[in-house]
Amino acid sequence: MEDNFDTFDTSVWQHEVQVDGFGNHEFEWTTADPENSFVEDGKLYIVPTLTEDKLGKDAVFDGYNLTVPDCTSVNATACNVFSNASQGLVLPPVRSARLTTKKSRNIQFGRVEIRARMPRGDWLWPALWMLPVNDTYGPWPASGEIDIIESRGNDRDYSFQGRNYVSSALNWGPLSTLNRFFKTRGYSFERHKSYDKDFHTFVLEWSQDFLWVYVDTRIIRTLDLRFDHSFFDRGEFPKTILNGTEEIVLKNPWEGRSNAAPFDQPFYLIMNVAVGGTSGWFPDNIGGKPWLDQSSTAMRDFARAKDEWYPTWPVDVKQRALAVDYVKMWQKCQT
Repeated sequence: MEDNFDTFDTSVWQHEVQVDGFGNHEFEWTTADPENSFVEDGKLYIVPTLTEDKLGKDAVFDGYNLTVPDCTSVNATACNVFSNASQGLVLPPVRSARLTTKKSRNIQFGRVEIRARMPRGDWLWPALWMLPVNDTYGPWPASGEIDIIESRGNDRDYSFQGRNYVSSALNWGPLSTLNRFFKTRGYSFERHKSYDKDFHTFVLEWSQDFLWVYVDTRIIRTLDLRFDHSFFDRGEFPKTILNGTEEIVLKNPWEGRSNAAPFDQPFYLIMNVAVGGTSGWFPDNIGGKPWLDQSSTAMRDFARAKDEWYPTWPVDVKQRALAVDYVKMWQKCQT
């Protein structure tokens, strides 16, 4: 695959349209609207905008039932949301986009090369990442996740890695409560600039024996992992877990497979700009974060703080966007 974004190729890219915030409980409604993703001058732009600019401010906070007609999820709760002031429920205050090659392009070992520029703006969460085509080893994270590059749109003085940092990680584990991503992650940073200023080339190289991610050159690796022992051994998981009141033996979902498992299956590409969320990507009580992850009104609290974070988003939508110059994917020849 090679896409230089002379046009928007619908045979390659599909929009994921949802209002449930996905697994991170993000604060955006992902759309197929050209306001939120468009191609211009040979570049793809994924742009966050305000929901109130489309539906009005009152609709975001009270009395609006939003049913998304072009929703791509089979889950009804991902296609419908309503605002109710008395219950603390709001519509997702931001609209953005999430593009995927799930139905068109994937690789099982090979190389992914993406030349892109990160967005600028508080609480923006750009990501270039991959998921397995099939849940061969079970539901997430048992079948793996490859986060090629993620960043945060916050300023350089944000104390938990602002837009002068990019990071990479693998997500894996037998259960969602036993995700060992922290054992397979790394980052790179700009000393005097930030990743929203210039385009950089983000590269994944992946084989049966290793997985690398680097920025511009192999010298600047954000992830350098050898598949020299199994992920179950790497995870140092407990031998038993509690299932209610019963203690049971923890099963190895990758037993009998190569040391690369679960990263030995076809994966497809995703590119998106998320906003906020309650997964811990933006830790509580750092950088003036206007919500708490465990709060039942986290998204409402974020929406109410618009006058704090929205002025940090550039008026020029191309500067607040994840801008992608090109995407290339190579499948490694099998030997």
